[in-house]
Amino acid sequence: MKTLDAQPFAYSFDPATTALIVIDMQRDFVEPHGFGEALGNDVSLLRRAIDPCRRLLEAARHAGLFVVHTREGHRPDLSNCPAAKLTRGGKTFIGQQGTMGRILIQGEPGHDIIPELYPQAGEPIIDKPGKGAFFATDLHLILQARGITSLIICGVTTEVCVQTTAREANDRGYEVLIPEDCCASYFPEFHRAALEMIKAQGAIVGWVSDADAVIDALR
Repeated sequence: MKTLDAQPFAYSFDPATTALIVIDMQRDFVEPHGFGEALGNDVSLLRRAIDPCRRLLEAARHAGLFVVHTREGHRPDLSNCPAAKLTRGGKTFIGQQGTMGRILIQGEPGHDIIPELYPQAGEPIIDKPGKGAFFATDLHLILQARGITSLIICGVTTEVCVQTTAREANDRGYEVLIPEDCCASYFPEFHRAALEMIKAQGAIVGWVSDADAVIDALR
């Protein structure tokens, strides 16, 4: 059992029952000319999380943690993309042709995970149609089958898919830990606010730490 003292209350986890969830580190969000940039965002702000995520992923693999990756996207016929999501900023982006294929469409190059964090054999990829990794997916079933009770969550963006997944996990009884430098937002103030909400009131949703502390604990 390892302990992290990132907050006033210690966070403990057992590598045998802990999973690392890497949220939506996809080309469409993190690389230039993808969906994120089409919305007018500076993707360099998200790319800051790549190296901390890479180091954490390597440490998690070495420690034998169960690793899961997620991708947000939709069927080619857009049958699982609601109208409320289809249009953003007054324009339709999802499904349109971009420089990396159709934007946020399963099977397109931009939908895939960036090379720096690409899954290894045996690491499940959860394709999700929404923000949260538990919505309309079999993630909970997969984790239950492995006896997982604690989650380390990283990825993008902090205030949307990472926070949504953390809240879903908390409601399902998982202990949640978020390394703050392993997630990022196009809006730094949203990143800070989201993490404050997560760890408020004695970690009401989950604990917040950083890559170095988690890696040290895994060692």
